[in-house]
Amino acid sequence: MTGEMIFVGLVIVLMLIGLSFEVIRADFLIFLVLVIFLITGVISSEQALSGFSNEGMLTVLLLFIVAGAIQKHGIIELVVYRLLGKAANVKKSMIKVMLPVGLSSGFLNNTPIVVALTPIIRDWAFDNGYSPSKFLIPLSYMTILGGTITMIGTSTTLVVHGLLVGAGLEGFSFFTLAAVGVPITAAGLIYLLTLGYKLLPEHLGAKEQISQETKEFLAEAIIEDKFEHEGETVTKLGRDVLDGIYVIEIIRNNSRVYPVTGETKVLAGDHIIFSGSLNTIGKIQKFKGVTIKTGTELTLDDVVNKDSHLIETVVSHNSSLLNKTLKEANFKTRYDAGVIAIHRNNQRIKSRVGDIVLKTGDTLLLLADNNFINMHKYSGDFYVVNDVAPPENLNQDMRKGWVSLIALVSMILVVTLGWFTMLEAMMILVVLLIGFRFISPNEVKKFVQFDVILLIASAFAVGAAMTESGLAQYIAGGLTALATPFGILGVLFIVYLVTNCFTEVITNSAAAVLMFPIALEVADAMNIEYMGLIITVAIAASASFMTPIGYQTNLIVYGPGGYKFSDYIKVGAPLALITMFIACFIIYFVWY
Repeated sequence: MTGEMIFVGLVIVLMLIGLSFEVIRADFLIFLVLVIFLITGVISSEQALSGFSNEGMLTVLLLFIVAGAIQKHGIIELVVYRLLGKAANVKKSMIKVMLPVGLSSGFLNNTPIVVALTPIIRDWAFDNGYSPSKFLIPLSYMTILGGTITMIGTSTTLVVHGLLVGAGLEGFSFFTLAAVGVPITAAGLIYLLTLGYKLLPEHLGAKEQISQETKEFLAEAIIEDKFEHEGETVTKLGRDVLDGIYVIEIIRNNSRVYPVTGETKVLAGDHIIFSGSLNTIGKIQKFKGVTIKTGTELTLDDVVNKDSHLIETVVSHNSSLLNKTLKEANFKTRYDAGVIAIHRNNQRIKSRVGDIVLKTGDTLLLLADNNFINMHKYSGDFYVVNDVAPPENLNQDMRKGWVSLIALVSMILVVTLGWFTMLEAMMILVVLLIGFRFISPNEVKKFVQFDVILLIASAFAVGAAMTESGLAQYIAGGLTALATPFGILGVLFIVYLVTNCFTEVITNSAAAVLMFPIALEVADAMNIEYMGLIITVAIAASASFMTPIGYQTNLIVYGPGGYKFSDYIKVGAPLALITMFIACFIIYFVWY
C-alpha cells in the first residue's frame, strides 16, 4: 500500500465521519475533499472538473426542471387526492395510492412527490381515523423502490450512467434496471401491505403532538399602559425582562408587526406571543404592566390571524441552518417567520427554542405570513410540508400539467427508440417548456437543487482520486479475495452490502460514486461482465430504508409522521434484506 493510497484513504475516512456526524453541509464537505485532492496533486484539474460536465450530472440538473414543471401544476396531487376517497378498506386505499406513486417515481424526481403528498395523505389518514405514521413511511419507501425502475427514476442511477459513459463504457438504456426494479417494487408493496403494516407504529404527527402540548410552552404577554419598560427594543427587553424566552410574534392593533427584529420597540397594547418554560414565564409575571396568558386557554389557533398561518417544515440534509441556533441563523429576520416549537425523534425539544442547535430532520412549526410557502417551497434549507387546498381548487393550469407530462413521456419514447440520448431529449424538453411559457426562467432557478448538483459533481472527483491512487484496485483485491470462495453470487452480496451501508450514513449519490471504481476493479480482477456489478451498486445505493438520513424522502416524512429513529430500523431492515436478496439473485441469473 503506497503513501498516496494511505493519504486518499485517510481523507475519505475523515469525509465519511464528517458526513455521518453532519459536521458541515454534505455538498461543502465533499467539495472541500475535492479541493484537497486537487491541491495535493492526487487528481488533475480536468479530473476535478469532470463531474461538472458529466452527462449524468447534467441530466439530473435538467430533470429537476422538467419534474418541477410537472409538479407546479399539481398533476400527481390531483390523481392521488381523487384515488384516496373514503377509506372503506385501508389496504385497498393504500394499493390505490402506492401503485401510482411507485410508477410515477420511476419517471419524476421523487423528492417533490413526497413533499406534495405528505400533507394530503396525513390529512386523509386523520379524517378517516388512522394514524399518519401507518402511511408516510410506505409513501417514502415506494418512491425509493419505484425510482429503480428506470434510468431517470433517481439521481443515483443517472450518476452511475454518467460514470459509465465517462469511463468509455456502454451506459444504461432507459429500462436496463427494470429487470430488478419492477420485482423489488412489487415485493416492497406486498411487504408494506402485510408484515410492514403491522410493524409500522401508530404515532401522532409532530404538528398534532405540539398542538396537544401547547399549554406547556406557548404563552402570550399583554403589555399594559403602566409597563415601565414600554418603548424599549426587543433586544433590551430580552436582557431585562424577557430573559429565557423566544419571541414568536408581536400583534399590534390586530395586525402582526413586520418584521420583528432586535430593534423593534414594544408598545402599550402589544400582544407578544412567545415560547418559554413555566419557570421563565413565572419570572416575567413579576413585572408590573405585563399580563401573561397561559394554560389551556391558549391554543395554536390563537396565534393565527388574517395575515399569518401555521407552517410545518423539515430541516434538510444540506441546510445552511445545520449546527446553528435560530439566533445564530437570524431565522426570524431571514425568513420572516417565528418558530413556535421544534420536534426531534418523536418529541418536542423542551429547551428554549432560540437556543436549540438545529439538526437534519428537525421539524419546525412556524408562524409565518401568507407568502412564505410561495417564497420558500423550493428552499434548500428545509422541505415545506404544509396543508394545501385540494388540488382541484388550486390556481393551477392543469392543462399545462398534462401537456408537460405527455411531453416527458414522448421524450422517453424517443430515447427508448434510440433517436436521442437522455441528455439531448431533456435539453429539448426544457427549451420547449420555457419557450411555450410553461415555466419561467426564474422558476428554473428555483426548481434546480444546486446543493445536490454540487455534491454529485464533487463526488466524481473523489471517485477519480480512488482510481488514480490505486486505492480502488487495492480495496477491490481485498473484496475479491474475501468473496472468491463464494463465487460471483457472493461478490454481488458483498458489493451490495458495502454500498448499502454507505448509503445509510452518507448520501446515495456519494455512495454510488465511491463504490463505482471498486465495482469496476472487482469485475476486471474476476474477469466477469461489469454491468451486473454496476447495477448492484446503483440499486444498493438507492435502497435506503433503515435510517431517516439516508435518503431525502425518508427525512421528509420523519417529523410529519412523528417517527422515531428506531422506527426506520424496525420497518426498514426486513425490507432492506428482501430487496438485497431479490436484487442479487436476479442480477446473478440475468447477467451471469
